[in-house]
Amino acid sequence: MQTKLLTGCLAVAMMMGGASFTVAEEMPGPDGAALWNHISKVSPYTKWGQWADHEGMLAGRAPHGKFHKVFVNKKGTDSTSPPLQYGAIEVKENYSPSKELKAITVMYKVKGYNPDSGDWFWAKYSPTGKVLKSGKPKACIGCHSTRVANDFVLVHEFKK
Repeated sequence: MQTKLLTGCLAVAMMMGGASFTVAEEMPGPDGAALWNHISKVSPYTKWGQWADHEGMLAGRAPHGKFHKVFVNKKGTDSTSPPLQYGAIEVKENYSPSKELKAITVMYKVKGYNPDSGDWFWAKYSPTGKVLKSGKPKACIGCHSTRVANDFVLVHEFKK
């Protein structure tokens, strides 16, 4: 009886505009397997946007491959200046010269995870989602640290 009453009250409140509900998206912790689940099942990255100045398949360079595509979640694209919002995710599909998908690399902004490197969690996956590297890979940090002022983002230039 109480459940029916509560449900009825909520329905009336919503119809009258007295209540609004938003469901916050549960973000994974800094964990390669959990992040893969998030970007492949919970919020498929291929449905996200791209940086306005970096769209489609573009020429790439080592270590990411001859070509790449970059996808960015809403927290990333909504970030208009560095630093990016916590929860921002950038996914880069890495392709061979014959445009075969070889790997997927990810930057994920996690509050308090890695303050010395912009709080970024990095991961590298096989095309099927096997975690190849994750965490604080020195090679990722070393290359991306050349763009500290751009919050470690290499493929998009924030307007100053």
